[in-house]
Amino acid sequence: METRLALIGIIVEDKDSVEKMNALLHEYGSYIVGRMGIPYPRRQVSVISVIIDAPNDVISTLSGKIGMLPHVSTKTIYSKVPTIC
Repeated sequence: METRLALIGIIVEDKDSVEKMNALLHEYGSYIVGRMGIPYPRRQVSVISVIIDAPNDVISTLSGKIGMLPHVSTKTIYSKVPTIC
């Protein structure tokens, strides 16, 4: 199966969305390589980076589901090099 390495950048503007976002990340946990979250109190947001190694459709689905949460924005960057697992 061909997978891609991607970075999903997430900005959470409302803490009420964090629980649902964490549930989604847990659901896709087998694909997640690493995650880093940084709170930014001055702007009352959290900025999260998720590194994922998965098929294109899995990456798109996760990013889309997270982006549909209220007060959450996402952007996904894909590696140009596919990985064969």
